[in-house]
Amino acid sequence: MRASRGRGRPWTAVLVLVLAGVLTACSNTPPPPVVTSPVSPSAPLPGETPSQIVAAVDDIVGGYNPHSLADASTVTTALSQLLLPSVFRPDVEGELTLDDSLMTSAEVTSEDPFTVEYRIRPEASWSDGAPIAVEDFSYLAEAMKSQPGVANSAGYELISSIEPGEGGKLVRVIFSKPYPGWKTLFSNLLPAHVFKDAPGGWPAALADNFPAYGGPFAIKKIDTARGEIILERNERYWEKPAAVDRIVLQRSEGPGMVSALRSGSAQFTLGGVSGDTRALLADLGDEVALHAVPQPYVVDVVLRPVGPALADDTVREAIAALIDRNALIEEGTKGGDSADLRASAQVLPPSSDKYAHTIPGSGPPLERDARRAYRLLAEAGYERKAGSWVDEEGRALSLVVASPGQKQPYGRIAEALTEQLIAEGIEATAVQPPARELFGSALAAPVDLDGGAAGEPAPTNGQVGIDIAVIPRAVSVDPATTAASWFSCPAAAQDDAAGDGAGDTEDGKDGGDEGDTGNDSGSSSSSASDSSKSSTAPTGDAGANTPDTGLVVPANPAGFCDPEVQSALDAALTGETPLKQSLAEVEPEVWDQNVSIPLFQLADTLAVGSGASGVTPGPALTGPFSSAVNWTRAPR
Repeated sequence: MRASRGRGRPWTAVLVLVLAGVLTACSNTPPPPVVTSPVSPSAPLPGETPSQIVAAVDDIVGGYNPHSLADASTVTTALSQLLLPSVFRPDVEGELTLDDSLMTSAEVTSEDPFTVEYRIRPEASWSDGAPIAVEDFSYLAEAMKSQPGVANSAGYELISSIEPGEGGKLVRVIFSKPYPGWKTLFSNLLPAHVFKDAPGGWPAALADNFPAYGGPFAIKKIDTARGEIILERNERYWEKPAAVDRIVLQRSEGPGMVSALRSGSAQFTLGGVSGDTRALLADLGDEVALHAVPQPYVVDVVLRPVGPALADDTVREAIAALIDRNALIEEGTKGGDSADLRASAQVLPPSSDKYAHTIPGSGPPLERDARRAYRLLAEAGYERKAGSWVDEEGRALSLVVASPGQKQPYGRIAEALTEQLIAEGIEATAVQPPARELFGSALAAPVDLDGGAAGEPAPTNGQVGIDIAVIPRAVSVDPATTAASWFSCPAAAQDDAAGDGAGDTEDGKDGGDEGDTGNDSGSSSSSASDSSKSSTAPTGDAGANTPDTGLVVPANPAGFCDPEVQSALDAALTGETPLKQSLAEVEPEVWDQNVSIPLFQLADTLAVGSGASGVTPGPALTGPFSSAVNWTRAPR
């Protein structure tokens, strides 16, 4: 279970749960020296023209934190690969391989307690001269456990302590439970010495720039007004230098991408373009190679059981039955490469070679069923009057549908969903709070389960209650981590779920068409009037559910928690149960609860012209910038 570096090979705010073990481990290590005047990347000699590769991308606006769902974007993924160090990176086959530009080794040294030791190269340092060390590991682990709206945090939550050694270049990580997916941890390390005392802390991290770098490139300029990011070779990088002097990212819409490739002003384009733009790129001829590049995100419609109107399982099932999922997919993909990646499973993304549809084979959410929705709303005590659904007190059924800021395709989908609901007599309002506010406050706000005027759930921090959110769901190369990060209960509530062993259900999945599944239990949803399963945190203490006050702090954007599902999630995450067996229990339960309606996996279209060499789609869920250090200009 050891990964080691070959010699001489050249080469990459609301929830706060501070783990005392991590902090204690770090406190014994003196802070790394900080050079107050960073060395700027060297410019070409006078009269010398720098070699550069220009990429036209669909947007460059930040933030740029690769661990934040609010910042999920193509440019964030690109910059993290160019600027930030990672312990493991996927190879061409998608297998996680030790990044020997940063590490000398990483190995499991104990099974009880489960312990992993990491050794960092002595010369590895940030661009300001501070060493990359144990402090950076501890900072990231603490943030991933304590901050809301982070991507794929489940593995970090198993860390009980981090111990330093060898002057901070040895990192000993001790886990509370075994974690087979440990290689997914500590990607895109951040400079702790800069961030830990920075104004705004984690919520402001990488909002509009990078204060220090640990990769082969450095930022020369970010000009969001002009739509341009210029990166140059990082002269402080200790490993193989980049082959080109400069990479330029330029914002461009679909037609502009086509023009840039045709004229040669850009060497390649990358973005979530429409089917029409893709056709125009294809018309450029054989000199332009087109590729679909799946992103590590699935667009998800989250129906929140801690939302003001959807705590009632019957109402939530009715709303799910009113959603025209096919229409939302068409609106979101616009015929682009994402259209071929319809997501009809709760955990595995369509780009996975192990993907299979698990969506119930008939009825919602596969097919809209208005008659069923009307019946369920009547069962829940609603009656349609003057075109609106009202309860016995005359209160209209009103929903708030949120999407992150101006980010697309989430905004378009949220607007289309709102129109669908309004057409069926539901008072729906689309809101677009800034992405960091949505994930950091609105979806993470503590909820008083009966704090509303009519006894409905209500957030306690003055936020508007969100009933439905159209948001990105992060996808890890470890499916157990994906599932546990998106559907787990708060940490304290998980203690109550422990001991409820995962069932030995057969998965009954096949790889047929969407909706074609052999899982009988998932062929239709059970009646929402069966309220034996709780969709919110059942027990716990501060940071989870507080029974005495009725307050719930959501552990995931939906605020979903089911003890039976939690047992299966834990068993998969720790390797106690094979993933296939755990998913056979998780998938039908989550579909039945009507809390998550996945639409499609995001995919960019990569168009590479003849002016660049070495630009490829890259490993799965990674993209082309992973090989940027080897890119060269080619004669046009």
